[in-house]
Amino acid sequence: MMTYSPGTGRFNYLGASVEPSLYRNGKVLTRRDRDGSDDHWVGVDLEEYPMPVCDVRQLDAAQRPTLARNGFCMARSPLVRPDFDFLSHDEVVGRYYPECADIVREASGASFAAAFDHNVRSAGGKSSRSRIRGGQEVQGPAHVVHGDYTLTSAPQRLRDLTRQPGENDTLATVIADGTSLLDRDEVECVLASGRFAIINIWRNVRPEPVATHPLALCDAASVNPDDLVVFEIHYADRIGENYFARHADAHRWSFYSALTRDEVLILKQWDSDGTLASSGGQRGDGDATSTFSFHSAFEDPSTPDDAPDRWSIEVRCVALWS
Repeated sequence: MMTYSPGTGRFNYLGASVEPSLYRNGKVLTRRDRDGSDDHWVGVDLEEYPMPVCDVRQLDAAQRPTLARNGFCMARSPLVRPDFDFLSHDEVVGRYYPECADIVREASGASFAAAFDHNVRSAGGKSSRSRIRGGQEVQGPAHVVHGDYTLTSAPQRLRDLTRQPGENDTLATVIADGTSLLDRDEVECVLASGRFAIINIWRNVRPEPVATHPLALCDAASVNPDDLVVFEIHYADRIGENYFARHADAHRWSFYSALTRDEVLILKQWDSDGTLASSGGQRGDGDATSTFSFHSAFEDPSTPDDAPDRWSIEVRCVALWS
């Protein structure tokens, strides 16, 4: 188990005032447009909680989190092209996606990996309505505790990738004419008796280390099924699901201070071999396989007032084991 050093962040959890019956009736949701922006949230009431946050850089090597056990880790991974333009949709999809797939294969041991989606985030970029050339608008840091997939939406997303990309999919610009990223028969075989994962590669895209809105990650072993709340995302052509979180004092939060462009966070969004996915319960002993890690941007009290704005990219990758 990781040893936590002093430090406090403030995190937005789903409020206790939201009626539990709403979670089961599709009444906690958002509608998302083609630019990746949420029109408005329905049935969402957030409450802010102070939580201890560990700076992983202060831990000994033996105490540092792992992708398998805790659901996240950090790796040094310098860009193949240092002058990479992350505000070009074509350059990200055509040249950066393969780099992310390589990182996922190496970190997870998967036999196959491919990137299929991404977001660029910046508070300043969001407020100024900045746009990725040929793609969606820049999004703001997500200051709410969440996981990107659920027991229902993770396998459904895998099946979605066996069809031609829809209008909200970043791959729509490179996959057309009825083709798809994944083979349908292979996916059905994986869902029946194999293993798949969705893994996020998160990177600072500016020369300055991250100082504002750092990303915090929750130890998967500290989460119980009772902490999970299904949150629907209504796209133009499909309905997805995320998990929001009920607050629990047991949640163990970590972050990596001053992340550079040469480092990546590797974050499980879903692992079908994880304890939650395979047996209905996530918390376990040190040998348990994590299913996913809750995550959220947070305000670090030690951040200087004149710190540069965070610009980051997150790329979702699908991983398959043969």
